Amino acid sequence: MDLKTLTYIVVGATFALYIGIAIWARAGTTSEFYAAGRGVHPVMNGMATAADWMSAASFISMAGLIAFMGYDASLFLMGWTGGYVLLAMLLAPYLRKFGKYTVPEFIGDRFYSQTARIVAVICLITASITYVIGQMKGVGVAFSRFLEVEQSTGLFIGTAVVFVYAVLGGMKGITYTQVAQYIVLILAYTVPAIFISMSLTGSFLPQIGLFSDHSASGMPLLAKLDQVVMDLGFKQYTADTTNTLNMFLYTLSLMIGTAGLPHVIMRFFTVPKVADARWSAGWALVFIAILYTTAPSVGAMARLNLMNTIQTGEIGSPEGNLSYEARPQWFKSWETTGLLKFEDKNGDGRIQYYNDANKDFAAKAEAWGWKGNEMVSVDRDIMVLANPEIAGLPNWVIALVAAGGLAAALSTAAGLLMAIASAVSHDLVKSVFNPNISEKGELLAARISMAVAIAIAAYLGLNPPGFAAQVVALAFGLAAASIFPAIMMGIFNKRMNSLGATVGMIAGLLITLIYIFWFKGWFFIPGTEMAKNSVDNWFLGISPEAFGAVGALVNFVVAYVVSKATKAPPAHIQDLVESVRIPRGAGAATGH
Repeated sequence: MDLKTLTYIVVGATFALYIGIAIWARAGTTSEFYAAGRGVHPVMNGMATAADWMSAASFISMAGLIAFMGYDASLFLMGWTGGYVLLAMLLAPYLRKFGKYTVPEFIGDRFYSQTARIVAVICLITASITYVIGQMKGVGVAFSRFLEVEQSTGLFIGTAVVFVYAVLGGMKGITYTQVAQYIVLILAYTVPAIFISMSLTGSFLPQIGLFSDHSASGMPLLAKLDQVVMDLGFKQYTADTTNTLNMFLYTLSLMIGTAGLPHVIMRFFTVPKVADARWSAGWALVFIAILYTTAPSVGAMARLNLMNTIQTGEIGSPEGNLSYEARPQWFKSWETTGLLKFEDKNGDGRIQYYNDANKDFAAKAEAWGWKGNEMVSVDRDIMVLANPEIAGLPNWVIALVAAGGLAAALSTAAGLLMAIASAVSHDLVKSVFNPNISEKGELLAARISMAVAIAIAAYLGLNPPGFAAQVVALAFGLAAASIFPAIMMGIFNKRMNSLGATVGMIAGLLITLIYIFWFKGWFFIPGTEMAKNSVDNWFLGISPEAFGAVGALVNFVVAYVVSKATKAPPAHIQDLVESVRIPRGAGAATGH
């Protein structure tokens, strides 16, 4: 069976499964729509949390960035996994004990302020919309290649599927759909990784294969990859070349941004009790680790396969590069998507792929008649999806990877849209504008707000501001700068008052947004030269994706100073904070 037909069957079957689950688990009450009736088993919630958290950035984009950044991309692994541990240990149990449906509801009640609630809603929507753009980019990339449609068409198809099962099922439908999506995405990620690891190293486990010998050369795999990329003028794959301050802040931004992401936090509101929140957090970490320990192997092996496909012989010799006419089918297929582009700059009919930014190597290349790097575009987001094709794996594996990439993007998109819909319907319509609205009316408002959010996400996904993982990193920075500090101070600082928390959130969000917009070149002040997104112009070498950590620091400092200068929270609020953090009856035996 040809790849296109097989992909249609596999992807169509998974979509039918998701929609069927949504119909079966349709939400009939606001409790089911917002928190799945608080009846989800910890293991199942752990699996759904893993699917919710492992987005298109994790499945499609992260290994692609590792493939091209090498060691420097380890910040994504450290930041996202460390952030999940932070969330599980410091936030999830306490928020579940507080017993609310949404993050803005927690902030509004903890800081006894409708203003704080509204500001939290604004922060949540800003971070979530930014995040969902990355998911839509992933949906478009997967569809454009494997279903052979325009990227925009693929995006609209994915949007329609999310609309059906998210709007219909709410959190209840999304939860059970995400369990199915986790199974699909983890099989899609690990099965080809196992095949490729065995092909390159003979090792069944990719995690071990990464540190094994390369079968063809007898060299350690990473040493072979270092040799291949350095021979073509690229930096050593295993070298640490990044700005240390930027790497630290980038990692920290991803870490605390993870802990502040509302769509993940909401998952812990769906279990019956506080102990279940802790157990589901632990199970989620196990399920997440399967993919995250595999990603470095996938990235390294994808890069090696790509380089060896194009560079077929001795560097500099006429036969050293792949003939354009003889390029493999996977190359032709990805060219049609526009995500892989070739330009024959010297007219020799062969593909030169090297680092022409390296002046020393470029001088050598010019002597060989090379006129520049002819691989003018290799979108990082194609590497995981193209890897099985590059390695020549069976069509069923390639179709499975397509379904997995779509599952990863759609599962997180649904969670984000759920967070947005809950914030609008429950925290604005119900709590601020119309407190007397009926349950049926609130449910309708939630579904309408989710539909609007889906439409906005699809529109913005047509022109994303970077690779999926880069866009997601911006969202993490916004969550880190605005939501995370407010939650942390709300749980662990009973002296923090409403004015301090509100002003802190506004300060953190604004300074981060200004920095991102300025250095991404998204706005222009007359009379000044537009700042360029380069390390030479960044403040202390801090990239826009890493600035969320600085925004979080500003949030903490402003909130602390303002709260110290103003009236303390009421006694009942301080008692509430104590009751959330300290189990009832603690200290009774000793009298403390």
